[in-house]
Amino acid sequence: MIKFNDIQDAFLFVSSAGYGMNTAILCKDTGQILYHSEMADLDEIGDDDLDWDMCIEIPHKNDLHMGQNLVFEFVKMQLPDDYHHVQQIFRKRGAYRRFKDFLETKGLLEIWYDFESKREEQALRQWCLENEIELSD
Repeated sequence: MIKFNDIQDAFLFVSSAGYGMNTAILCKDTGQILYHSEMADLDEIGDDDLDWDMCIEIPHKNDLHMGQNLVFEFVKMQLPDDYHHVQQIFRKRGAYRRFKDFLETKGLLEIWYDFESKREEQALRQWCLENEIELSD
């Protein structure tokens, strides 16, 4: 069995950079997670020793649709009258920073972080279930 916290840490590592910049591979038979980063001098993934049939790549948050879909789900629930305004925010670069600034003015930034964290955990647990990864908590 694999600890969910280990999967979650690997997910955060993969999602902490742009898509494809960080990689984490779970060896399902051993529970070991190996890391690779294009930005840092980190490469634990070697083709020689791995049984690739027993490995799976940890998803990036974009793979779990945790980007703008999540933002707009939150806005529909918490700020339905500001939905159009938030759409405008996401039409330009730097949208997440401006969105968080907007939430702070509304006193909802911590609520957003809690919502985002819960949804990410749900999506990651679902991903584990779909990929037959047996978890221990």
